[in-house]
Amino acid sequence: MGCCGESISAPDTQYANRVQPVNNGIISQQPAFTRTTRSINGTPWSHTPSPPPQGPTYSTPLSPNLGRAPLTPPPATYIPSGPSNSAAGRMSISIDFGTTFSGVAYASSRIASGKIQQILHWPGSFETFRKVPTCLLYDEHGQVLAWGLEAKNASSMPGTTRCEWWGLYNGPKLSDSDTSFKPGKTAMDLIIDFLSCLWEYAKEQITRDIGAVADLNSADVLVTCPAAWDAKGCDMMREAAISASLVQSAHAGDGNWRDRLRIITEPEAAAVHCARLTDLHKLKPNQNFMICDAGGGTVDLAVYKIIGQMSNLEIAEMCARSGANCGSLFLDLRFRELVKTLLADHPAHLDAASLAYFMHSFSQTDKLAFRGESDDDTYFNFTCFNVQDPHDSSVGLINGELAIPGNLIRREVFDPVVNQVLEMIEEQSKKVEQHIDALLLVGGFAGSEYLIRRVEAQFSGRIKVIARPSDADTATVRGAALYGLSRKSIVSTVIAPRSYIMKVKLPAEPEDWAKRPAYIKENNANVPICDNRLQYLVMKGAILRKGQILRTKFCKFSQNGQDCIFVAVLYTSDSDKMMRYTDEGETIELCRWTVNLNSLPTFQQNASIPQPNGFFTGFAEVRGVLFYEGQEWSRVVFDFLN
Repeated sequence: MGCCGESISAPDTQYANRVQPVNNGIISQQPAFTRTTRSINGTPWSHTPSPPPQGPTYSTPLSPNLGRAPLTPPPATYIPSGPSNSAAGRMSISIDFGTTFSGVAYASSRIASGKIQQILHWPGSFETFRKVPTCLLYDEHGQVLAWGLEAKNASSMPGTTRCEWWGLYNGPKLSDSDTSFKPGKTAMDLIIDFLSCLWEYAKEQITRDIGAVADLNSADVLVTCPAAWDAKGCDMMREAAISASLVQSAHAGDGNWRDRLRIITEPEAAAVHCARLTDLHKLKPNQNFMICDAGGGTVDLAVYKIIGQMSNLEIAEMCARSGANCGSLFLDLRFRELVKTLLADHPAHLDAASLAYFMHSFSQTDKLAFRGESDDDTYFNFTCFNVQDPHDSSVGLINGELAIPGNLIRREVFDPVVNQVLEMIEEQSKKVEQHIDALLLVGGFAGSEYLIRRVEAQFSGRIKVIARPSDADTATVRGAALYGLSRKSIVSTVIAPRSYIMKVKLPAEPEDWAKRPAYIKENNANVPICDNRLQYLVMKGAILRKGQILRTKFCKFSQNGQDCIFVAVLYTSDSDKMMRYTDEGETIELCRWTVNLNSLPTFQQNASIPQPNGFFTGFAEVRGVLFYEGQEWSRVVFDFLN
């Protein structure tokens, strides 16, 4: 037998000792993610009191062959939709960390009969906003001067750096020119800084709103992330949330305080919010609905089936969710490029302040209200920030305003982004071999009149209900708070968006001798072992029941009692086919973790008996927790690769 994982003591081979699975097992779960005044060089910084650019206002086992799961969900155990009595009074706080805007919601069975509450008042404005800009202002020493509205509206001053849009750096990347980083700060640093500011203010505001001192240190905290993020991105968000003290030990002996933090996908949270509105959209049990969560940075798609009775709501994911960077932020970026092209011969209007002014005006007035072809003959006027060089009718510079025809804005700004969203919806529809009864658009970008018109024009003949639910812009944060309040998995099953695989050594089989004889070698116990084999923990497309634990049995070959530590390596693959060897398709090394078997009684017993040919130790690895005979013996930490 062989081993999985890289032996710490092996000097000559990259993966000398690997743990081998005892059997293929059954897969049941995807592996798991008071206002201050400051000064700069003695000069107080100031901010413009006007609001920012307008944000949105509006387990069931698998078959042993690990093939693609059937589209009909397995039988489910129905759950009550309200909070459990045993957790009465415990608070659920949700944070929607968005690329452009972020929000906070909370709920408790003891507050307003469990109704979801939102933070609406933010530093820097007397008006109410359902979300706050995801923005930070730093001084020259890397200290946070302001966040949210105050950072977004702060006047430009020497020695300050405004940072925004860095949230996309956890998932698919923007180019470096599309975001601003404070020198010496990573995307992780920025997320921690912003979450810290947001959390400290949220705790003060929640305490003020409910008129009592709430036990926020023991609250359940749910943080949303885009569907396109992989396990590494979710793990980064989890680590950032813990570093920002969103959860912490509430009392002596509180060893499970990290479990109060949950990372859930944005479409999953939005689906919970929308599923509560089934009466509004005339949805019934066994019907399917698609969530299109169109936000500032990303657009996420997922399809769910309503199962059970509406009084005991439960929904099941019907196909692998998808997501891409094509949110409303990319309208801003394309508008900026259009302005730069039009005014290429007029550099007086292309400095950073002028471009920011053009983009601010576009976001404030035109981005959501633009209607498409009906606006083709309309000219959209943007006041020039710089009064120099006010006339050039050939490019639309007239009396200090830049006039851009609607057909040009549609063609160069809106259509490329909206077409990508439509293509995503089309592709997601093809994944489900069942009728989709409703398409629900949520998120800030869902407020775009042009987007909703294009969606209706393309899909109304196939999908009966196309709608923007109430509170569409805050569906994610409200759904996440509701999820936490229920304390049960409203989303009962999910579909694995990719495969999770271990690289292992296994006793050579006839197929290995025929296909990969070069991979076969004898170990110290004189057993022919086939190297570079793949052991699937989760196959792409598999139905995974929430709440169950992934258990796969392994055993490690040890030379002696000192050979007790190994490094396990987890890979992912987007391939739809099941591979047997590492050279059959692309796999991506996701993370590693170190496991020490020395605490296991069976290892100690085997190590105490002289065995010239070494010995094997069986165990089961569960999410980085070492289990043996149902008991946890040690925990390990994933080391995600860059």
